[in-house]
Amino acid sequence: MQPLRLLPLSFAPAFLFSSYLNVNGFVKDAAGFSAAMSALYVVLARRRGLRVHQQTFGVRGIVRGATIALCAVQIAGGGLAYVLGKREEERND
Repeated sequence: MQPLRLLPLSFAPAFLFSSYLNVNGFVKDAAGFSAAMSALYVVLARRRGLRVHQQTFGVRGIVRGATIALCAVQIAGGGLAYVLGKREEERND
């Protein structure tokens, strides 16, 4: 059994905090924060090396590839929402 790693476990509370920001009206900030956390996850996932056979054909490889693909979509969508979105104060002016 491997020791407990705290960094991978910190992603779930971070995404819950992003949802909390979104519910409380900080839509632009929540989009940027979740995009940044997704980018961090992709960087950490790509750093971890797996054998070629496991990486592409195993269940872990398929799940890992799907997760990285969904993170890429989240990075693109959240980044776009953060760059093009307007805050409530900016709309009133």
